[in-house]
Amino acid sequence: MIDLYSWPTPNGHKVHIMLEETGIPYRVHGVDIGKGAQFEESFLKITPNHRIPAIVDPDGPGGDFALFESGAILIYLAEKVDSPLLPQDPAARYTALQWLMFQMGGVGPMFGQYNHFAAYAPEKLPYAITRYTNEVARLHRVLEKRLSESPYLAGPDYSIADIATFPWIRNPGRRGIDLAAYPAVQRWHDAIAARPAVQRGVEVLSQNQRTGPLTDEARENMFGSRQFQPR
Repeated sequence: MIDLYSWPTPNGHKVHIMLEETGIPYRVHGVDIGKGAQFEESFLKITPNHRIPAIVDPDGPGGDFALFESGAILIYLAEKVDSPLLPQDPAARYTALQWLMFQMGGVGPMFGQYNHFAAYAPEKLPYAITRYTNEVARLHRVLEKRLSESPYLAGPDYSIADIATFPWIRNPGRRGIDLAAYPAVQRWHDAIAARPAVQRGVEVLSQNQRTGPLTDEARENMFGSRQFQPR
């Protein structure tokens, strides 16, 4: 059974959904990033980067196998059970990996920067907000073009690229996006949101979903100086 260390964030949801889609047995360990649980020594032994999600597979290569970085975890889980979510055909496989890397290097970091400067930063910096607003819109246009040509990001079939990207497209209003302006993305979003495994995945740890403004403690643990301390 996989041990999953996570929290209800878009990066956490990727792995929650993947585990539900593949049917791999798992147990969840909540890592409350607002309370600083990501800095606990037990978690740092799993991931020196003190970020969720991470997994430990007792049946992994060489026994207990710890893995962090959500994209790496998606690939690992797909290969563990020979899942069609990562195709075997070379062209389809590299297309899926291409769009996975697009999410890892573009959608996630840029959407995250928008969220930080528009919603969480104590000082509202117009330059930063404008820059990331424009980048969020640009990335939606890239997705719209691709999904106007293809049912899913990697082609005709649902894949880990879609699993990685979907949690960042959810709740578009938080980024000032109206999906009606991106009909192909809307169609894709709705198709994925209707999947039972996706619905189960986004419910994992949902009882811990933050509501309301950040506390001072959460702001310090998530964005403050504590994360930059040597460990």
